[in-house]
Amino acid sequence: MASPAPRAPLPSCTLEIKAVPNAPRSAVVGWLGDALKVKIHAPALEGRANEEMCELLAGELRLPRRAVTLVRGDKSRQKLVRVTGLDRAEVQRRLHL
Repeated sequence: MASPAPRAPLPSCTLEIKAVPNAPRSAVVGWLGDALKVKIHAPALEGRANEEMCELLAGELRLPRRAVTLVRGDKSRQKLVRVTGLDRAEVQRRLHL
């Protein structure tokens, strides 16, 4: 019996994020050069803003939460996130900003 063909890897990309915690509401604001500006309602305490940011991005991109992960910038406003399942062009299309 032949083994199944290996799956092609899912597309993915990384996004630079400029995060603004403690905002009145969470929202994806727009592109600032190569970085995506994201306002987060949660405070920057105990990773709550990072978690809310990943949930917001996953929802906006219509992806499961596990598809958006923080790569760098845990305690910084400048962050890097990995989006699994979409390339950068599709991310930009879905955000339509």
